[in-house]
Amino acid sequence: MVAEGVQPAIRCVGGIVFDRGGRLLLVRRVNPPGEGLWSIPGGRVEQGETDHEAVTRELFEETGLSVTAGALIGRVTRPAEGRVYEIHDYLCQVRSGVLRAGDDASDARWTSVAILSTLRVSDLLVEGLYTTLDEWGQLPRS
Repeated sequence: MVAEGVQPAIRCVGGIVFDRGGRLLLVRRVNPPGEGLWSIPGGRVEQGETDHEAVTRELFEETGLSVTAGALIGRVTRPAEGRVYEIHDYLCQVRSGVLRAGDDASDARWTSVAILSTLRVSDLLVEGLYTTLDEWGQLPRS
């Protein structure tokens, strides 16, 4: 039971993925929260799934890429209409696949420092993404 005034937390995962050139993988979200904005790919952990299973599934569904999930980089919370998303972000390595937008993404792309900066100043990134990635040392390296 959830105490009155306390929003239920929904466990989610995100995948921080870089290509060989150091560019960061981003997707443009189709659904709230952050609809129409760019973010790292990810989503809800389904019942019975581990975080690593969920991030592997979510990345494949949203980007067409098969990844190996690695270390937990950090955790953020994002409030949204009557609930809170508790997002655990993992560093991932691409194993195979061809990048394409799918499932909850209208677009998917590798982003350089310049592109990420342009998205930031254009207010096209989900709230707090740039600052969080910067604090975690996970900005694009090219």
